[in-house]
Amino acid sequence: MTYRGVETSTTRSDPDRAARFTALYVRAHPRVCAYVHRRTGDRAAAEELTAEVFRTPWERMTAGHDVGTGWLFVTARNLLSNHYRSMARLTEMHRTLADALGRATAPGRDDAVLDALDRLPPAHREVLLLSYWDGLSAAEAGEVLGCGASAVWVRLHRARKAFRAAYDLPREPV
Repeated sequence: MTYRGVETSTTRSDPDRAARFTALYVRAHPRVCAYVHRRTGDRAAAEELTAEVFRTPWERMTAGHDVGTGWLFVTARNLLSNHYRSMARLTEMHRTLADALGRATAPGRDDAVLDALDRLPPAHREVLLLSYWDGLSAAEAGEVLGCGASAVWVRLHRARKAFRAAYDLPREPV
C-alpha cells in the first residue's frame, strides 16, 4: 500500500527491510558507538548501549517506519540519559558504602577542558559535544536537539563564548 508516495510495511519485503537496516547499521554504527563511548568512557557500556540503539530501529523498520541517522542519535541520547541515572544511583550507593566503611571515594578528573565543560549549562555542553566530539553536522545536531540547523549555529556560537569564559576561570582547588 502506498500513501502519498510513502511505502508501508505491506509493500516492502522482508529482505528489503533487512537490506535497509544493514545499510543503516554499516553506515551509522561506528559514529553512534563513538558518540556513546565518548559519553560513557567505557567501551563495554558503549557497545551494550549501541546494541540497544540499533534494536529499536530494527523493530521500527519491521513495523514499516523509516529511521535515519539523526533518529539513532536521539535514541542514543535517551538511552544515555537512562544510563547516567543508573550510574548516578550506583555512584551514590558506592559513596554511601565508602562513608559507612570509612574509606575515601575515588578522586575526580583534573583536566581543564573537562572542568570547563562541566561548568557549562547542559544545553551549551550538549551542542559543543555533538558538533566537535561527535562531528555531527548542524542538521544532524538539530535533529538530536529538536531544532533547526540555524538554531544549532546560534546555540553553538553562544556555547563557544560560554566555554571560553569557563575555560578562563581559575579552577577550584581539589
